[in-house]
Amino acid sequence: MAFTTIEPSSLQPQTFRPQQVEAPVAHQPGLGEYTDFRLYLKDVYDWRRTHESTGVRPYAYSTFSAAADIKSPNYLKLIIEGRRNLSDDMILRFARALRLQKNEIEEFRALVRYGQASEPIERNQFLKELADLRARRALDNGEITEQNWEKVPGWIGWVLYAMAEQSNVKFEPQTLAKLFRAKASADDIRVSLRKLIDSGELSRNLETGDVSKGRDLVESPQDLPVPLIRKLQAELIYLGIESLFRDSPKEREFGAMTLSMTEDEFQAVRFELRQLRKRLQRDILVKRKATKGDRVYQMNIQLFPLTDKA
Repeated sequence: MAFTTIEPSSLQPQTFRPQQVEAPVAHQPGLGEYTDFRLYLKDVYDWRRTHESTGVRPYAYSTFSAAADIKSPNYLKLIIEGRRNLSDDMILRFARALRLQKNEIEEFRALVRYGQASEPIERNQFLKELADLRARRALDNGEITEQNWEKVPGWIGWVLYAMAEQSNVKFEPQTLAKLFRAKASADDIRVSLRKLIDSGELSRNLETGDVSKGRDLVESPQDLPVPLIRKLQAELIYLGIESLFRDSPKEREFGAMTLSMTEDEFQAVRFELRQLRKRLQRDILVKRKATKGDRVYQMNIQLFPLTDKA
């Protein structure tokens, strides 16, 4: 049985501006395309200056302030330039002035909190929340089908799937909850376990109660929508953040390098990391056919840019 892997992507967000097009854009820049809320605000303002100004009254910072019920006429400018932060009350006022839909307000709030957080663990928490909100909005908008949504389990499902090859495990929700190091309730585990069994990823022996792997957890990961992949990867990477603070250094292996590389060197390192991951996965799976494992481990390999080309 081959264990399906979701190919890692550059989850670490970069300052991203959607590709500009020559023809006039019919709608203002979309919230879901940004990971920098200040850049989003700037692009929305620039778009409105171009498309909503009239010969009598140009669109200005004061226009936005009036829509947000803010007395300071240049408050938006201060936010864009990073000289002020948005409070929860101001987030709601800005959302109104931005004309965001009801289902976009929470996404905007998470984007702002991510952008204003100073501690890495806080930033990652809000990034995880942002990825989840965007995936759910894509589901509501029809960009992700119910079938695809149900096809990809959350992190609990991936752990349960791997636990089928862990020794001495009784697949009862209360017992499983005690084995999980990351926070997971017995009810969430029960729901995930039932989905895996109903869909055939896991198989339960009715006589012994033993659980074994059925089919691959995700059969065609390349066909899955990007927001859904990002949601899953954010969950799995956040487990590593929790382990950094929870587990003893003797129980984990964390390392990091910050290097300057050429494009060719980057592609070579990326290829070697993929080959390493595939080789380790293949070798371990061969061993699991003969013996059970002691624990379930999560291995994250991350390689992403921290700067742009000068």
